[in-house]
Amino acid sequence: MDDEFWISELTDDDVPAVVALCGVALDLPEDAAEAAEIVLRLRETTGTEGWSRTPRRLTGFVAVRPGNEVIGVVLGSVSHRDPSIGHVDLIAVDPRERRRGVGRALLARVEGALAGLGAGDVVLAGNAPYYAWPGIDVRYTPAVCAAMALGFEQDQQPAWNMTVQLTETPEPQIAPGVTVRRAALDDVPMLIAFALANFGEGWAGEIAHSVGRARAGCHVAFDKDGAMLGFAAYGSSRPSWFGPMGTDPAARGLGIGNLLLHRCLADQRAEGHDRVQIGWVGPLPFYAKAVGARVERVFLQYRKQL
Repeated sequence: MDDEFWISELTDDDVPAVVALCGVALDLPEDAAEAAEIVLRLRETTGTEGWSRTPRRLTGFVAVRPGNEVIGVVLGSVSHRDPSIGHVDLIAVDPRERRRGVGRALLARVEGALAGLGAGDVVLAGNAPYYAWPGIDVRYTPAVCAAMALGFEQDQQPAWNMTVQLTETPEPQIAPGVTVRRAALDDVPMLIAFALANFGEGWAGEIAHSVGRARAGCHVAFDKDGAMLGFAAYGSSRPSWFGPMGTDPAARGLGIGNLLLHRCLADQRAEGHDRVQIGWVGPLPFYAKAVGARVERVFLQYRKQL
């Protein structure tokens, strides 16, 4: 096979070819099935007004063979929390073109671009709220090996997803005086304020992105006086993923989170999903008890100084 290829900056015109490439280059079926959503989410340049103090800065490149065939892609972004950190959000190479230096060349170009945007470190980790994975799934063994060979070191503890098999179940009960309903667009400012006060910018952006969009949604709980007590969202990063979810610390123990979770999972089941990933999980015991979720996907995060 001809070894010739070149690297060029990603343009909007390349996106359909990149989506098609990811459909075959993402080895896990659940990732390949959502290739379009993954690429479009990572390519978003602006979020809902009010949650982020800094604009989203992106970079991306494609590897191209003669005939303008796209054989590889890399997408990167600068952290909205710390502009000195650059994220590699996606790197994919056509299986027929691997072990030819394509991935290495793409990574070198995106590292240079991220450095040009002011990054001093580059991480292979999700840049919430615009992410498709928390890090590298351990089942992508070639990617793990490549990260180690290219000078990356494991950073932080592994992250994980839990899987829920969706079945029709009765809704749990909550304390008297608590009401739960689906969030509307008019609720977004209040949701953002609640998330910023209790959980930070990443969750604020994910919640905002889940309201009023196809294949996504959010449910909210209020007390009898109309004060927000908690929320649960789904579809923000990917249609088959649940999260984030949060309850006011003073309102925990009332069954709010359990009901919000069940409402979201019922929505996802109605949309045709038979299983859902709870993304980047924190409280494993809660989800295991509430819906029988089990740890399935484990992600490693890597860092390298530029």
